[in-house]
Amino acid sequence: MKKNISQRDIARMLNVNVSTVSRALKGLPGVSPELRQEIAQLAEKQGYRPNPFAMSLRYNTTRTIGVVVPDLSFSHFSHIVKSIEAEARKAGYMCIITDSGESYEGELACVELLENLHVDGIVMGLSQETDDFTHLERLKQINIPVVLFDRTVELGFSSVGINDVATACQMTLHLIDGGARRIAFLGGSNQMKQTTDRKHGYLEALRERGIPIRRELVRCNHASFNSGLTETFDLLKQPEPPDAILAAHGLLAGSAFQAIISHGLRIPEDIAICGFMSDWVSDMFHPRVTFVKQNLKEIGRKTFKLLLDQMTGDDSIRHLIVNAHLEIRESTQKGSLS
Repeated sequence: MKKNISQRDIARMLNVNVSTVSRALKGLPGVSPELRQEIAQLAEKQGYRPNPFAMSLRYNTTRTIGVVVPDLSFSHFSHIVKSIEAEARKAGYMCIITDSGESYEGELACVELLENLHVDGIVMGLSQETDDFTHLERLKQINIPVVLFDRTVELGFSSVGINDVATACQMTLHLIDGGARRIAFLGGSNQMKQTTDRKHGYLEALRERGIPIRRELVRCNHASFNSGLTETFDLLKQPEPPDAILAAHGLLAGSAFQAIISHGLRIPEDIAICGFMSDWVSDMFHPRVTFVKQNLKEIGRKTFKLLLDQMTGDDSIRHLIVNAHLEIRESTQKGSLS
């Protein structure tokens, strides 16, 4: 196997100092034009490529960041990661992207891998299972900056999220204004701040309009398609089933929609439905689903900017909110399909 040529090899071939080769390849002064050209030609002929690992040892930076995603197959996260990667590339950083598989143990493994690869910083969306943040505290202790996105905690780490309480409240008020009185809430794990914030907005709207809170209509479990099916089927079996469902996750909205249709019920005439999802996912359903539209590109952009600030010396803790808004579609508008 052919060995990659090094600056030391080039210096030996030309009988010059390694420092001379280094200055010539970097375009620094102190090398004659003739020798600079000779070094450049030999480097090109021999296929010389800078060694990023040697550079990282010398300058104590790898110019890489780690990204930990709960589920990369979910388009919501993949769009955020795409934006993070684009911003990182502009700043001269490479991303190492890992997937925790919505598992706390998976998240620990991702963090350990990135730590061993000596990344300069980490951005992370927490898994649904994560309720112990020792691994984040450890990263802080060894001076690896961490920024959380989408799913966050308020434990001394910078973060980027959306206005979860306000949008969930707005969505619930929209359902109430459409005539709904038995509004079910489908959420993910209560361990996630995202779930508790969206539930808080839902409850706030019910209190504002004087509608009694019915515990049997509040379902917070694992945010998965199967969980959404199970919970919705159970809701529909109740003596007084819901007349509307607010889903705090795209997968839950999709599964709730399927469960309602499979029972021969009409949307929105029998049950209105809305949720947090992407616009293209909303458009896949008929009727189209009312949803909270999020600026995923901006979430990714702000996430990397926060991390870059920390990697360049800013140790302040900041929690940034990217405003989302309600997009009203046919799934909550009775008579819209007639």
